[in-house]
Amino acid sequence: MVIDGIYYALGLVAGGAITGYLTRPVFSIPFLILAVFCLWFFRDPDREIPAGPVAVSPADGKVVAIKPENGQTRISIFLNVFDVHVNRSPIAGKITNVQYKTGKFLVASREEATTDNEQNFITVEGNGTKIVFSQIAGLIARRIICYKKAGDAVQAGERVGYIKFGSRVDIFLGPEWSVEVKEGQRVAAGADIIARRKS
Repeated sequence: MVIDGIYYALGLVAGGAITGYLTRPVFSIPFLILAVFCLWFFRDPDREIPAGPVAVSPADGKVVAIKPENGQTRISIFLNVFDVHVNRSPIAGKITNVQYKTGKFLVASREEATTDNEQNFITVEGNGTKIVFSQIAGLIARRIICYKKAGDAVQAGERVGYIKFGSRVDIFLGPEWSVEVKEGQRVAAGADIIARRKS
C-alpha cells in the first residue's frame, strides 16, 4: 500500500471520532467510509512481470487512444478512481530524463490532456531502445509523485511513482516496437504486455 493511503485513512478516522464524540456517532460513518476508500484506493499489489523483449503497461486502466505522433506511436491509458494508481517502468534500463511540466487539469480522458495538462515525463533507455512515458494529472488528481530521478536504473515493471485519484499515462513507442493492445482494452501495470520488440 502507498503510505499516503494510511495517512489519509488515519486523518479521516480521527475526524470521524471527533465528529461522533461532539455530535452523534452516526455522523462519523461518512468519515469511516472515506477512510476505507482511501485504504483501497492506495493499494499497491505485487505483479508478475512478463519476460522477454516486451514493454509492459506503465499503468492500470483503459486504453483510450493509440495514435501515430511524430514518428512514434502514442498509447494513452486512462485511470479512473477505481484503478490502482501506482505507475511502473515499461522496460528495464536507465532513466535518462525526468521532466515536470505545469499545465491545466482537464478531464484526463480528453485528447487535449496529452498536451495541455500538468504532467511528468520519464525517459527510460535500455537494450538499444528508448521509451518515454508521462504521468498526467486529471480533473481530480492534482499531485503527481515520482520516486525516480535521472541516472536511476530500473527493472521492467518496477514502481516509479503514482498519481493521486483520476489520471492518465501516455507512453510513446518508436518504430522498433509492435503494439499489442487495442483501444478499449483494459491493462494492468507491470503485468500486461503493450508492445513487443520487432525482430
